[in-house]
Amino acid sequence: MSISDYFAQSGIITYIVIGTLSLYFISTLSIFIYRYRTISRRLKVEQESLSKLYTSNDTHPDPSSILYSYMNRSDGSLDKIFKAAISDTIRVSTKGLTQLSIMASTSPFIGLFGTVVGILDAFSKLGNLKSASLSVVAPAISEALIATAVGIFVAIFAYSFNLLLKRKVYELNSTLESAAEILVSRSE
Repeated sequence: MSISDYFAQSGIITYIVIGTLSLYFISTLSIFIYRYRTISRRLKVEQESLSKLYTSNDTHPDPSSILYSYMNRSDGSLDKIFKAAISDTIRVSTKGLTQLSIMASTSPFIGLFGTVVGILDAFSKLGNLKSASLSVVAPAISEALIATAVGIFVAIFAYSFNLLLKRKVYELNSTLESAAEILVSRSE
């Protein structure tokens, strides 16, 4: 059975389920690509700034670093300023991760809902037939299981992308904390 045959025989619930899961998948890809690029660029800048701090005795970070902009905006304790800078950067960097988490956890259930409705519809149609052999039941149930497969497919990507982004944010956090510790120790 082709995909076009599947959709030709499907009901409105199946269209809604597959449409919702398609939107989930597009959102998952969009969030991941945007966040991955943004975090990777920031991480590269901060790693270069940290490398310069390791190889010099500077008391100021590289001007392209987040820490530099916070350091020049305040006259207070560097430790507190850097904690605020790191916290703010991590908060901004983790935008979208909640949505990925929600999509990863709900997409299998949306797919399962589509499968249950599809199986109910298949059994309803089978009830109208005089005989229900495996050759009649199997195609109807396999059609219904497509929704679960799509839900799991979307969940795999959403969950994987969520973990990859969390790892990138962790690296950014560690890099910023290392730079902040070096700068605080040199200012004392």
